[in-house]
Amino acid sequence: MVRVWIVPVDLPPEAAARCLAVLDDGERARAAAFLSERDRQQFAVAHGALRILAARELRETPSALRWDRGPYGKPALAAPWSGLSTGLSHSADLVAVAIAVGRAVGVDIQCLAPGPNVVALSARFYPAAEAAYVADGRDEAARADRFTRLWCRKEAVVKAAGGRLWPNLTIAVLGGDVVGCAEPPGPHRVADVPAPTGFRAAVALSGAAPFVAQALTWPGEVEATAAAD
Repeated sequence: MVRVWIVPVDLPPEAAARCLAVLDDGERARAAAFLSERDRQQFAVAHGALRILAARELRETPSALRWDRGPYGKPALAAPWSGLSTGLSHSADLVAVAIAVGRAVGVDIQCLAPGPNVVALSARFYPAAEAAYVADGRDEAARADRFTRLWCRKEAVVKAAGGRLWPNLTIAVLGGDVVGCAEPPGPHRVADVPAPTGFRAAVALSGAAPFVAQALTWPGEVEATAAAD
């Protein structure tokens, strides 16, 4: 089981204040370094929600939790909480928090906003079959949807693996839920996650074993379920 919470950046004042209150000194300094108030708020909500939700799973105080960073910067909970794996992603006005036990987790959420030429980007970075799938979308919106869905799946796998994105953009994530990560090598299972209109999201766990993804919103948790089998 992996749980994925979708969290709005624009939280009610009480919840936003709680997120800020549980940050450690380093996180407060990182938040303060952003020039934009919106960026500061997004950072505080994302990292505060991660602490609150992980602490609830662990029955721990949110401000007590500590994360170490892997070779490419992937945060992992430090001992004695290292049996729990966490993932974090944010895009536009939403944050995604993922939590799993016993398997490394990665999560990604992306906004379907007008942007670059997704057909050209797919042709440059994606495998040929995926580039063709994107290009075959019936219109610009469909092509953006296909591109973003594949991007989320790739990022989720890379984050679970603790690797770098660019060497792994060529991994195939279309038409199968077990993906072979290129760097570092190894199998991962990935699933799409229900997301609000205008967004796409995906979650991945290390290993090929099936899992159930429980998608929730926070605060005021409302649940949807997706299976990766």
